[in-house]
Amino acid sequence: MDILGKRYYIFLFSLVMIVPGLIILAFNGLPFSIDFTGGSYLEVQFASGVTPPTEQVTNIYTQAGVGGATVQTSDNGILIIRSKFMEDQTRGQIVSAMEQKFNTTIDVLQFNSVGPAIGREVTQQAAIAVIVSALGVILYITFAFRGVQHAFRYGVCAITAMFHDFLVVLSISAIGAKFFGWQFDTLFLTAFLTVIGFSVQDTIVVFDRIRENTNIHRRISFEQLANHSIVQTLGRSINTQLMTSEFLLLALALFGGDTLRIFSIVLLVGLFMGTYSSIFIAAPLLVIWENKEWKTWFKPKQLKTAS
Repeated sequence: MDILGKRYYIFLFSLVMIVPGLIILAFNGLPFSIDFTGGSYLEVQFASGVTPPTEQVTNIYTQAGVGGATVQTSDNGILIIRSKFMEDQTRGQIVSAMEQKFNTTIDVLQFNSVGPAIGREVTQQAAIAVIVSALGVILYITFAFRGVQHAFRYGVCAITAMFHDFLVVLSISAIGAKFFGWQFDTLFLTAFLTVIGFSVQDTIVVFDRIRENTNIHRRISFEQLANHSIVQTLGRSINTQLMTSEFLLLALALFGGDTLRIFSIVLLVGLFMGTYSSIFIAAPLLVIWENKEWKTWFKPKQLKTAS
């Protein structure tokens, strides 16, 4: 099975997954939730079982002096309302106004308010967590593979594969935000950091097999050695991922409810891409670096002359 021989087609496939979401992000920006921007989040359910038009709910918020309200309706009739920051007293006035307007009692299922200062602090801490994680991975892999020639390359390729996973998850999230109203919240950040861990774990498994085979197969090229190592770990990586994570996350995405659905989908895609990138991104990058293939990328191919 010649996996590495098709590496540039694989890279093209990755671009097809990443570029559409990045184009959406370029025009719409990253949809941060109130966890990062500050604001209020309110979930209510109407006792009558009938949800009112979203425009009327937005008007009630505007009349109460709370701007930027966006209203979503879940599958089970729950209204999810995000707005600018408001106090508990203002929330009570809005709920009372909705009860009078729609002549029904309302159950407040969840209410959270985050100030702008706290939102900025969470954003900074999230960025620091991602940067520290990336640097830690490079240092760890470089140290763990210190007995192999060019150990630093292994760390850089692992981080590049991890960045690839991040871009795929970001692209999927941008598409979800555009068409399904997803937002980047702390659960999303938790899922992303989990994806980093699984991505590195799978990549280390492949790299470790390459290290072992380096001492066994000394007379074959590095590309053949890497391809042989990938084939050896292919079944183990796929089966372990499917059995331990993917089926469970698929069940959560389908039956876990609105609160866990986005979290489950992000993890489902991210963990799958962690396995994908360890096989089809990290190892091929090692081969490209070893062969210095960038030197011939933009040179015309030599024509064979007849002898």
